[in-house]
Amino acid sequence: MLPQKEIRLHQRLQLGLIHLAVAMTLVPINSTLNRVMIKELALSATLVAVLASLPYLFSPIQVAIGAFADRHPLLGKHRTPYIVAGLLLCVLGVIVSPYAAFAMAENFWGGLGLGLVAFIAWGMGYNLSAVSYLSLASELSGEKGRSRTVAVMFFMMITSIILTAIAISRMVDPYTPQAVLRAFWIVGLTALGLGLLGVLRLEPRREAGQVGGDVHYTWGNMLRAVLGNRQAAHFFWYLIILLAALLGQDILLEPFGAEAFGMTVRETTRITAIWGGCMLAALAAAGVLESRTDKRSVARWGGVVALAGFVLIVLSGFSRSLPVFYAGIVLLGSGTGLSTVSNLSLMLDMTSEGSVGLFIGAWGMANAISRLLGSVLGGALRDTVSRAAQNPLAGYLVVFGLMALMLLASLWMLRQISVGDFRRRTQTMSVVDRAAMVE
Repeated sequence: MLPQKEIRLHQRLQLGLIHLAVAMTLVPINSTLNRVMIKELALSATLVAVLASLPYLFSPIQVAIGAFADRHPLLGKHRTPYIVAGLLLCVLGVIVSPYAAFAMAENFWGGLGLGLVAFIAWGMGYNLSAVSYLSLASELSGEKGRSRTVAVMFFMMITSIILTAIAISRMVDPYTPQAVLRAFWIVGLTALGLGLLGVLRLEPRREAGQVGGDVHYTWGNMLRAVLGNRQAAHFFWYLIILLAALLGQDILLEPFGAEAFGMTVRETTRITAIWGGCMLAALAAAGVLESRTDKRSVARWGGVVALAGFVLIVLSGFSRSLPVFYAGIVLLGSGTGLSTVSNLSLMLDMTSEGSVGLFIGAWGMANAISRLLGSVLGGALRDTVSRAAQNPLAGYLVVFGLMALMLLASLWMLRQISVGDFRRRTQTMSVVDRAAMVE
């Protein structure tokens, strides 16, 4: 581990720059491009969901990357090289993705091949960078400073999401393929510049022995270290169910706005800004709440508020009421903000000395699996139900209803999570289990 010193403000801001840079590359793909592919290009929502979820098929590498980086520095740095490589791949993916989408309208198979390259590049980049900058945040902050670091990182990330969504909505109005391509180039290059500024002289130079020893992880040992701990395993599955519900709506919310209320590309892109603004306010509220109550209570409130948001979105589809739809977006964004800060703080608490990368990799894998599950299930269910009912809206409403039920399940699972039990279990592991985690 790094020597524990008080993290400085500029270090928190730099970590936030890295986090927002990666998030910026996701906004045009999951906000603008999915709307264009489903509505304007009339591509199958299932196909769009599969493409958007391809990156998360590579999520298991987060455990391997985190574990490998714990013990093998490059140029004296355990995290920075992986962050930079990941950021470059994210930028490549976001720039190439619109070319692939428009190519599919002319030459489906050629465009699909290019789409695979773009989405896989973004996915590999996300996995490389996410586990690395979260591990670095955990190491630089220490246990007492993690909540504040998380709040700063997510405040900056959500601010960037709002500003990026607003900027894209203006750049694509009026809508033309050329305007979309130009917007994606601008976002990608801006993200690259901000991310490189974030990593500049952030991580201190270290030798291999400062993070881990000579023990090498095997997949069997890594799985035993994470899933062999009952609390860690329970938290792993809890994150998958929760995040599949909160994040699985990404590819469907804007097409739903276009289908149910006839919203333009600019108007549906602004949905992300509204959602992000509410999430930002909730992040600030979560910081205050965590000083007065425990993280698990804040996570529970977040789940309840997000659940109410999905209920209102479903009701808006039945009533065709735009104000009810916007009210649902407000609650969904607010609930997501409360859940994000509290659950990420819990996640960082549920790590073990000497194996930060391993556990952060496991939680990152849970995040990616949840996006894969939520997106593919949502897209396929939307297409299937809409065709069966011969009603385009029916599929959306069934998906949003299912996500509300998943949030209910996650609230029940949250009751059984205990950081104290996790740490006691980690301290009393068997000799075989410790072999995967010792320094």
